[in-house]
Amino acid sequence: MPGPPPGDPRPATPHDPRPADARPLDAVRASVGAAMAALDEVAARPVAEHVAAYEALHAVLGDALAAGSPAASPERR
Repeated sequence: MPGPPPGDPRPATPHDPRPADARPLDAVRASVGAAMAALDEVAARPVAEHVAAYEALHAVLGDALAAGSPAASPERR
């Protein structure tokens, strides 16, 4: 699967279709890291693209919160 089109502020990593609580914790952390890293490039992009970058990060952070705490589910570590 190719990454986002050139100029697209979303991370190049494909979205894992499994619910966040069914994904290994390392995968959830990697998704958050990739979305946060995409923000490093926001300043160089047109302002009109900033919203999409923040929305992508917001969605990934929501998935991470939905996954819950590793202390609550040790089998996901």
